[in-house]
Amino acid sequence: MHTSESSRAAGDGKGVGVGDGKGAGLGLALVSALAFGGSGVAAKPLIEAGLDPLHVVWLRVAGAALVMLPLAVRHRALLRSRPALLAGFGLLGVAGVQAFYFASISRIPVGVALLVEYLAPALVLGWVRFVQRRPVTRAAALGVVLAVGGLACVVEVWSGLSFDALGLLLALGAACCQVGYFVLSDQGSDSGEVPDPLGVIAYGLLVGTAVLTVVARPWTMAFSVLAQRADMNGTPVAAGLLLGWIVLIATVLAYVTGVVSVRRLSPAIAGVVACLEAVVATVLAWVLLGEHLSAPQIVGGAVVLLGAFIAQSSTPAKGSVEPVAAGGAESRLPARENAA
Repeated sequence: MHTSESSRAAGDGKGVGVGDGKGAGLGLALVSALAFGGSGVAAKPLIEAGLDPLHVVWLRVAGAALVMLPLAVRHRALLRSRPALLAGFGLLGVAGVQAFYFASISRIPVGVALLVEYLAPALVLGWVRFVQRRPVTRAAALGVVLAVGGLACVVEVWSGLSFDALGLLLALGAACCQVGYFVLSDQGSDSGEVPDPLGVIAYGLLVGTAVLTVVARPWTMAFSVLAQRADMNGTPVAAGLLLGWIVLIATVLAYVTGVVSVRRLSPAIAGVVACLEAVVATVLAWVLLGEHLSAPQIVGGAVVLLGAFIAQSSTPAKGSVEPVAAGGAESRLPARENAA
């Protein structure tokens, strides 16, 4: 979610309002990217301390759902008008993206996992071309080629795929869940009846919590870990503090600021800012977790982000797929991841 944590949002302009102007929107978009980008760095020490990745996902989603509960009550009409959208968003955009992303970072570096997630915009173009059978632009095709080529550099295919294959497949699973998130978000685009994104996020978190409760079985969790300290590259950090960051900053704050910002910016600008999530995650993982990337991987990561942006911004206008809520590829609970 990282979705994902690809941060365009569709909204009818109702709901949250924070001063007009692109300056304010850009600032909020930066806050959102920074917040989403820190989720994986905070989650990985908890996983290494003994928590199962699914349990960390459950704590993140359930905690955020509790905070967003008042918004769910406010937008309860969505239960009648868009039940399929809420169910799909919760299953794919929340539970699926986060579970796959957190599982992947338990096996491969945070930055690599998030960059794999950024294949989602390219995969969306594949859905448009081969499933919906609509033409795509040459620029979109170029974006796909760049994203795939950049990913080859990130995983260093010339060295015989030195990364954990299962970890890469899990990250790709997160990207595929983000495709479902994009496709589901197309609901209502033709009629113009787009649901309030904050309401969709709130109910997506509730649905995701319900699904993850069955899958993760939180009653088997090692809750004692939360009262201890986790190791962050040699520095002990309170596990409760890391969890608080994941829930309040990397989820609630990230989503709300992302939704508000995208209403002040054009989709193209929002997409550029969203790409900073992967940069932030990679830099933080380098500094705080000691996960160093080689020069070819850094270059490849930049190419992945460039390709993802080109692919995302080149989707055909008619029936274009626009997410219902902002957020990073992993990181999007939606997204973006981008969850984390």
